[in-house]
Amino acid sequence: MPPQFVKPYVKTNKNDAADAEAICEAVARPSMRFVPIKNVDQQAVLSLHRVRQGFIKARTAQANQIRGLLAEFGLVVPKGLAHVSRAVPDLIEDATNELPTPFRMLIDRLVDHLKELDRQVREIELQVKLWHRDSQLSRKLERIPGIGPITASALVATVGDGKCFQNGRQMAAWMGLVPAQSSSGGKSTLLSISKRGDNYLRTLLIHGARSVVRVAKAKPGASWLHKLIGRRNPNVAAVALANKNARIVWALLARDRDYCAGYGRAQPAA
Repeated sequence: MPPQFVKPYVKTNKNDAADAEAICEAVARPSMRFVPIKNVDQQAVLSLHRVRQGFIKARTAQANQIRGLLAEFGLVVPKGLAHVSRAVPDLIEDATNELPTPFRMLIDRLVDHLKELDRQVREIELQVKLWHRDSQLSRKLERIPGIGPITASALVATVGDGKCFQNGRQMAAWMGLVPAQSSSGGKSTLLSISKRGDNYLRTLLIHGARSVVRVAKAKPGASWLHKLIGRRNPNVAAVALANKNARIVWALLARDRDYCAGYGRAQPAA
């Protein structure tokens, strides 16, 4: 069970006895939701994703440290890993900037470390893509616009066949892609997205949706996404598309269907 669902049943201070009593009380609730058990294969792929994400954070931190050290000597490098990889070696070799030799050696060592982190990220991504190539469910999700091998493999490894959710909205809500509510007295008040659930999956879906929105803005059309972009902020459109993709993912996994771009609900006969 999710720990936040058990916490309200803890009557006194936190200890083993109180926690056990709360778990026994919570598990008997008919409306309780449970975390599905992952198999060994899913856990292995999720481990790759977690380690990859850790290397990406370390790579970003290393690039920012290099930029910060160079900025103390008046050498400004633009943001972005590509700028650091391209500009820093030239700055080290430039004799006109009067950098001390020990400092040049230090920056060179940090650049080597940055390259090693980048190599680790690429190798883990290759392992994830190889797993994705052998997974029928993951390849099925890749056909959805805005979902690539990394996102598809993370979704399959996390939610499995999706049958632990009753419908697509429940899965989107579990990812924190639906509006939070603050309703009372019969008045419904919708806020921004709740950002609950798996932050990693939500980030992947939104970033993938941003790429689709960027392409849609460059190409005119009459789809619902073009209409939404015309009246709302692109970030809102990206979150809306991520919400829709999460529901499509549930439909493909839980109902064993293939993605169809022009699929729509059947109209009732006249």
